[in-house]
Amino acid sequence: MEPPTNPSRPAPRPPAGPLAVGRPCAPPAPLSPARRALALTASVAVAVLVPLLGTGLVVDESYEVRLPGDGATALLRAVLLGALCVHVGELAGARLARRVAGAPAGLPRSWAVRAAWAGVAAAVGQLLLVAGSGSPVAGLSGPALVEAYGTRPGLLALLEANAFLLAALCAASGRPGWAAVPLAAIVFGEALRAHPEPYTPEVGTALTLVHLTATALWTGGLLHVLRTRWRWRHDAAAGRELLTRYARPAALLFAAITATGVCSTLRRLPLAEAFTSGYGRVLLAKLVLVLVVSGLALAARGRLRREAAVPGAATRPARAELVALAAVVLVSAVLTAVPLPPAPV
Repeated sequence: MEPPTNPSRPAPRPPAGPLAVGRPCAPPAPLSPARRALALTASVAVAVLVPLLGTGLVVDESYEVRLPGDGATALLRAVLLGALCVHVGELAGARLARRVAGAPAGLPRSWAVRAAWAGVAAAVGQLLLVAGSGSPVAGLSGPALVEAYGTRPGLLALLEANAFLLAALCAASGRPGWAAVPLAAIVFGEALRAHPEPYTPEVGTALTLVHLTATALWTGGLLHVLRTRWRWRHDAAAGRELLTRYARPAALLFAAITATGVCSTLRRLPLAEAFTSGYGRVLLAKLVLVLVVSGLALAARGRLRREAAVPGAATRPARAELVALAAVVLVSAVLTAVPLPPAPV
């Protein structure tokens, strides 16, 4: 005889733990439009203020001579580097997504064209700064622009503006992969534009070339992978495989960034200037951010192994890693606009 049941008593919940393993988790609730607008406004404000004011803060503290238009230069360089990362990362991320077997149809909306046009605007702004000796308004005159074309920074800015324009045309056409050629030209131009060295400039150019390429692939690739994973949020297995495919080469990219960064620092920065110069302080801030990024990357990879039981476990640390990488790009832009200390003898 069964014991009597109480109809007013709620039925017991199913036990959590092993029985719940493998159950798909519900996607996180999206932010409200007001919170989304507030978060976007705060992010844009930080992205603008850090390069615009950062150069003055670090240089004035060490009583160094500021470069003309350093804040505007850092801001334009942040836009240019960000545009390069977005476009390069989209090409790499789309290639990884195509290798996922049985992946859902469709990729996130392309940002390549808008990123390329942002790069055009940033490169033209740098050209005007060169022509106006730090004032973009003064650079609007015809003779000043002609003179700027004859300088190394002006010529490289013109080259990058044309390359970004060509990349935008490739992205808007049916052959977006062709944009890899002008994007490679931009990376090479940035390697040539990096602080000129009085000795062995080819070594510094090669180091910057590898460093910038790895940074663009790591940062932009992670952005596109996370956007694709959100697009495939109803297929946890495909999203997990995509993030796994990204994590494998990301370790090599981190090694390349670390090795080239250390070599460039040893060649450029005397040890005595590491804490007393604006360049040294910005470089130390970048080093701290890279250490934070590496910790978040390790956390994301560790949680990725548990995603078979907890879908989406690696998403939060991967997003934090992306935010830290964006901060690295901003600090790198500031680094290009502060005066370089005297080279070690």
